Amino acid sequence: MGTEAEANGGKKQLKFVIYGRTGWIGGLLGKVCDEEGIEYEYGRGRLENRLSLEADIKAMKPSHVLNAAGVTGRPNVDWCESHKVETIRTNVVGTLTLADVCRERALILINFATGCIFEYDSSHTLGSGFGFKEHDTPNFTGSFYSKTKAMVEDLLANYENVCTLRVRMPISSDLSNPRNFITKITRYDKVVDIPNSMSVLDELLPISVEMAKRNLTGIWNFTNPGVVSHNEILEMYKEYVDPSFSWNNFTVEEQAKVIVAPRSNNELDASKLNKEFPQLLSIKDSLLKYVFQANNNNP
Repeated sequence: MGTEAEANGGKKQLKFVIYGRTGWIGGLLGKVCDEEGIEYEYGRGRLENRLSLEADIKAMKPSHVLNAAGVTGRPNVDWCESHKVETIRTNVVGTLTLADVCRERALILINFATGCIFEYDSSHTLGSGFGFKEHDTPNFTGSFYSKTKAMVEDLLANYENVCTLRVRMPISSDLSNPRNFITKITRYDKVVDIPNSMSVLDELLPISVEMAKRNLTGIWNFTNPGVVSHNEILEMYKEYVDPSFSWNNFTVEEQAKVIVAPRSNNELDASKLNKEFPQLLSIKDSLLKYVFQANNNNP
């Protein structure tokens, strides 16, 4: 598609506007741009305020827009169950407004979404290796957060300028960050042990930047190929980071007694992303390379 980046017969210099400055992924995207020498600015407008978004685009003149803003809830998605209007305002109204503003200006929007809109079912059973594909209809509405994300993904599919990246249980090499999935489960009293698709941000965020450069659009399962269980991650944590670490498991039924909303467990088929980026590592190999070897305290 033609974009504002193609002006006067040539391509405009790459420049990103990033939304989500105070968020984890938004901050990491800025670091990736710094490392790659890509010009960028953080958007100042609020997603639900169209005029402020239009002012950002007019003033900053980006070639692409990256959206990592959204409501996930603090300390977790249970927050959304009691703050439904606030969740809708940002996750649905705000995201759609940004997509619409970008479309009016022929700008591609790279939107960081979630893959927590599926759950294992009779056609995608635990351990089968048969994951949900990009065209599959979301089947998990157990949490209000996931419900809003599924709604907005369906609507965004009508915008030809949007690239939707389904992130799952994001992980990074920074084990001090409380948003890091590994950090979360090391701090829980008990954990369930279910294989899931997950996203290693150290590897995947540079790929998202490359996707913007390639002007890719549509829905993408933005996870490393394969699955890994909670216990497998914690075993690696014990081996590489803290040999004294121990943990306890409990069942999904026991977990349900200490959370407000159910959690999504699934495997996403990452073959589309892997075909575009053949160098993409499997989840276990990516964890070793980007996370545990970088934090190895037991050489």
